[in-house]
Amino acid sequence: MINVTIQYDLIAPVMIEDIIMPVIALDLPDAALSALRRSPDEFVREMRLAAAIHWYSRGIISQEKASEIAGVSRTEFLLALAREQVPAFHVDFGQLEEELRRG
Repeated sequence: MINVTIQYDLIAPVMIEDIIMPVIALDLPDAALSALRRSPDEFVREMRLAAAIHWYSRGIISQEKASEIAGVSRTEFLLALAREQVPAFHVDFGQLEEELRRG
């Protein structure tokens, strides 16, 4: 079972580039990280990137917001999309046809 806790520490907030970041704690069995062969820091980096890719691919967040969530530059985020074979740009063919009709 995974236990998730999200907290905002207003006494000693986590700051990244002048942004107050919530702290999310996941309780995982020890075997989970050893099975993945990841350190806790590597696991956190992968989870942030995976979440950002997931939300971006569904059109929930922009590339800029996704790269911020992942903690990488926009270029690094685009490279990660390519590695995961996720389209970097979303095209709504209905909107595209409308734009072409309008000239």
